[in-house]
Amino acid sequence: MATVSTPPIEQARTIFSDLGYTVSGDGDEFRAERKWRVVRVTALTDSETTPDDGELRCFVTWSDRASELRRHLRRTDPEYEWAIIGVREGGDYEVLRAPPSATAA
Repeated sequence: MATVSTPPIEQARTIFSDLGYTVSGDGDEFRAERKWRVVRVTALTDSETTPDDGELRCFVTWSDRASELRRHLRRTDPEYEWAIIGVREGGDYEVLRAPPSATAA
C-alpha cells in the first residue's frame, strides 16, 4: 500500500456520502450529518492521535492499521461512542465498532 502515510480522507468522504450523509469541513476531519445524527469523522494513519472529546466519532484508517487503532481506543476508553472504518486500497472497507457501553443497555 503506497499511501499509508497519508490519511484516507477522500475514501472517508466517499463512504459517508454514499451512505447518504451530508459531508462538510476540510482537512483530515469533517462532519457527516443525516437526520438527527452528527458524526465527527477523523482520518488517521496511526492510533496515537485520537481526540479526547466528542459524542459520536468515526475514525477512518487503512485496514492494516484498524486493529491497532481499536486496541488503542479500548485501552484509552474515551467518553464518546466510536467506530472505525478500515479502508483497503481498492475501496473496500470494514467497520469495527466499539464494545457496547453499560449505559447503552
